[in-house]
Amino acid sequence: MRIGLIAVSGVRITNDRLRKHGITLPGFVERAKVIASMPSLGLLTLAGALPERHQVTYLEVPEYDESLLRPTRFDLVAVSSFTAMSDVMYRIADFYRARGTKVVLGGLHVTLVPDEAVLYADAIVVGEGEKLWPRLVQDCEQGKLRKIYRNSSIQDVTLGHVVPRFDLLDVKRYNRIPVQTTRGCPLHCEFCAASRIFGGYKLKPVDAVVREIREIKKLWKRPFLELADDNTFVNKRWSKDLVRAMAEENVHWFTETDVSVAEDPELLDLLARSGCRQLLIGFESPTPAALEGIDSSGWKAARYKQYRGAIDAIQDRGISVNGCFIVGNDTDTPDIFPQIERFAKTSGIADVQVTVLTPFPGTSLYARLKKEGRLLRERAWERCTLFDVNFVPKGMSVEELEQGLEYLMGSLYTAEETALRRESFLGRARKAWRSTG
Repeated sequence: MRIGLIAVSGVRITNDRLRKHGITLPGFVERAKVIASMPSLGLLTLAGALPERHQVTYLEVPEYDESLLRPTRFDLVAVSSFTAMSDVMYRIADFYRARGTKVVLGGLHVTLVPDEAVLYADAIVVGEGEKLWPRLVQDCEQGKLRKIYRNSSIQDVTLGHVVPRFDLLDVKRYNRIPVQTTRGCPLHCEFCAASRIFGGYKLKPVDAVVREIREIKKLWKRPFLELADDNTFVNKRWSKDLVRAMAEENVHWFTETDVSVAEDPELLDLLARSGCRQLLIGFESPTPAALEGIDSSGWKAARYKQYRGAIDAIQDRGISVNGCFIVGNDTDTPDIFPQIERFAKTSGIADVQVTVLTPFPGTSLYARLKKEGRLLRERAWERCTLFDVNFVPKGMSVEELEQGLEYLMGSLYTAEETALRRESFLGRARKAWRSTG
């Protein structure tokens, strides 16, 4: 079969003031470009799960553009997108179905709203796809395609048995390549869909991770890897085995984790020698009140006092910290904006990411705000960008929240501020790099 795998890869902000402001800010533009240019690891994994007899093409479509869709004819097309770009995904599905091509939709958004997505597809995949996909393709060949394919639980899929088809990518296009080592997150934060989607947390065998890295190195001599994990270092014993193995592969890499990584000096030392260049950590807020209730167990609130020490412990080993903060929490007032600004400018943090609280479909946050009548508009998926407001805050007006986000972007993402943070980090990191070689 001729199979097309289409990733809707665009990034779009609907707040016109913020969009125009953001494109002038180097620190904001830099991370946006990285996110927008990342290939879809999910679709590449589906490709790796198929027998070689199928002819597979991988496409990235930043917006609905028929000139990108017309050149190649397919028997079957699989499309995946961010929630904010789901309208583009549905238009692509309509385009191909009108031409007689079978269309399958999958990914995070489809899993969160299957009753919506199934209206636009011949079939949908709910949840993890690598085990379901070969059966779906076989059903399509035999004219027996079902409407919905889903796993019964997170235990149905084990990680590591499929190597993604990195060879389908244009090697000149990417400056970093994704590798997944864990799936899910045990913290159950109200705003996050990961724990809702996967219902657990699982690890990929270290030898399987190494196998994928070596496949990537056949195409990119010394790649920069982005681990496509929600929270990599939950299991510290496994983490140390992983990091030791990655140290042998001569790569540089980035991942997301929680602040507990700084509680283990041995792990930090291993990270410093492994080629790890940055950790993205969800601090969420510089105020303890906002952290209360963010996750079901109070885990983040209990670690608030560790924030500044954790930044020092990580960055003193030559690994930069990208600290993430959310504005619009129920305890936030307009005072939160100068508080985040002050933390970013006094903590020595190398990078900072500020987003607005976003009620993604399927999350506990969406359900709560809907019940409280605080959603500005239901099913406003185009506003799920992390920068557009779609709810009524408790401690300020919608306008104050939007203006505060704009203020922080203007204060933290200028060329001067971005350079100042980087130079401050480099001053302490060079000593660590010399000691580790």
